[in-house]
Amino acid sequence: MPLIPQEPQIHESAQGPRATAASGRTAPTPRPVPGPRPAAPSRPGRPGPVRPTPPAQRAPRDAAAKPGPSAPAAPVVAASGSATPQVQLLPASAEGALDAAEEAVDLLLDSGRTPGDVLVITTGEQHPWATHELTFGEASYWAQHDAGDDVFYADAAVVDRAGVRPVVVVAVNGGPDTVATTVLPLARARAAGLLIVCGDPQQINAALGSGV
Repeated sequence: MPLIPQEPQIHESAQGPRATAASGRTAPTPRPVPGPRPAAPSRPGRPGPVRPTPPAQRAPRDAAAKPGPSAPAAPVVAASGSATPQVQLLPASAEGALDAAEEAVDLLLDSGRTPGDVLVITTGEQHPWATHELTFGEASYWAQHDAGDDVFYADAAVVDRAGVRPVVVVAVNGGPDTVATTVLPLARARAAGLLIVCGDPQQINAALGSGV
């Protein structure tokens, strides 16, 4: 009789699946579950009911470049000398002037400005940050101005007490008709490099023209 060749033995692979399901299928290899995604960095915005976070969290993206906000801006008064700041106008209604000022501050910080470079002045209702900080007393409020390490918000009535900063942002968000005429020349004197005014263009041009 012819010899039947012996079938080769099939050894279990050391790297093959070690467990099979009841149906005979290979149990699927568990796939790794991705961990939680890191939270996106918060953008600086209007301070809430708590005291503002330390300015160290607002790391400038490019300390060498410090352009102004990229929002459409129309120059109001041409610089006539090195001591005269550049003036930019962001058209806005009285109701929207504070929001426009907030957006300007965000753009300044995103472009590399440090928080201590910026002073924000309101002509009507105070900024919520100023209202909140004044509940701790004027001494504490002005101590933060003197420290110069964060954006400072001031009412037009006290702008003469504010010091010079590289950028001054004015929100013409209400108040008497004469307040813009009074505060804008003072704000320009406190802007070392850039003055941004958010409000009605006709009112702003008239106020800045009267202060020259």
